[in-house]
Amino acid sequence: MNGRSALRLAKLQEALASGGTLHLRDAAELCDVSEMTIRRDLTTQDTAISLLGGRLVMANYPGVTPIYDLTEQQASHYQAKYRLCQRALAYIEEGDTLFIDCGSTLMPLLSQLSHFRELTVVTYALNVANAVAALPNVRLVLLGGLFYATSQSFGSDNMTAAIERLGINKALISAAGVDLERGVSCFHFHEVAPKQAAIATAMQRLLVVDASKFSVVRPAYFAALDDFDVVVTDEEGAPQLLKKNGRVVPEIVVPTVTVA
Repeated sequence: MNGRSALRLAKLQEALASGGTLHLRDAAELCDVSEMTIRRDLTTQDTAISLLGGRLVMANYPGVTPIYDLTEQQASHYQAKYRLCQRALAYIEEGDTLFIDCGSTLMPLLSQLSHFRELTVVTYALNVANAVAALPNVRLVLLGGLFYATSQSFGSDNMTAAIERLGINKALISAAGVDLERGVSCFHFHEVAPKQAAIATAMQRLLVVDASKFSVVRPAYFAALDDFDVVVTDEEGAPQLLKKNGRVVPEIVVPTVTVA
């Protein structure tokens, strides 16, 4: 490895040491070189840094993986997700405009929306849109753009502005990773903008995650835990949040498990 390349990669590793990601443009500016030079460093040298979706991430950081299968995720921890959605349902009020995230965690919630007389659902997820489109009481706002088949969702440069123009009462956000120090993350970088816009715009922000997501970091960071008003998690996840001292944490909600 030549000396200059080694120095650049060392500087980038230092910038990524605290977790999260670094846009290729920012990495080039940090090292005072072109984006092509950074790309060349990453592809020709032995380094723990990977380039995913235009952002740099530590490839060997525990829990980081670009692989995502929606079908597999839907089957994973289904009962836990169902209980979480039942608890999150208590926060929805008649006439609300809801931002509902993509992924599998919030899917059990959708059939329960038929119990309301009138709701509006804003989403960038095709699977969410298909589930609520048949409900006569739900007005659907589908945010379009380039379709990403692996996550059944859309992404576009205009999505943030579109979300900011809407009056969203509740944002229900899912995540693929939750780490007390390194924040809340997901698999896909195109999801970051709509998640962040919904969090910034909504009157109330709910993070809905089962315990399997804790102490996991995924490639695309999108929020700090403190950005949420409520965290709906399960019996295994709650203690990890409650034991954290010296930090203002959101309200922690744990579903009641009923025994038949």
